[in-house]
Amino acid sequence: MADVYDFTAETNDGAQAPLADYRGQVMLIVNTASKCGFTPQYEGLETLWRKYRDRGFVVLGFPCNQFGGQEPGDAEEIRSFCSLNYEVDFPLTRKIEVNGPGADPLYVWLKRQKRGLLGSGAIKWNFTKFLLDRSGRVAHRYAPTVHPKALESAIEALL
Repeated sequence: MADVYDFTAETNDGAQAPLADYRGQVMLIVNTASKCGFTPQYEGLETLWRKYRDRGFVVLGFPCNQFGGQEPGDAEEIRSFCSLNYEVDFPLTRKIEVNGPGADPLYVWLKRQKRGLLGSGAIKWNFTKFLLDRSGRVAHRYAPTVHPKALESAIEALL
């Protein structure tokens, strides 16, 4: 795959969503989970989405159950949990894997574009964040411990 716009995600309701639909926008791609110590970050991600979406910014949540079984629900349970507990309105996909032989091709590509701490390619835990510029290049990779609010200056610089 040449760039992020060559990938398609399956939305939470089963529709195909080409990432090319987000061409020209700043994207924050995050692997998420509903039963994780970092789950409250949904609130901060939603805040970023609401604050910047009218300026060409999108948050894309990719639920993942690979870390401690912290996303056991099906698509409807995930959507309901996020909506009821955090009023999540940003796009969520079907559950994916981010590491190993079953890793979603988008995540294989993301990890090649921006390595983690000490040069690691693997995603270490839920809520790892990739911030992409308007050209679809990965500008930053953030550890799960980095709260969404801390990304505001980087987002504003890309907008």
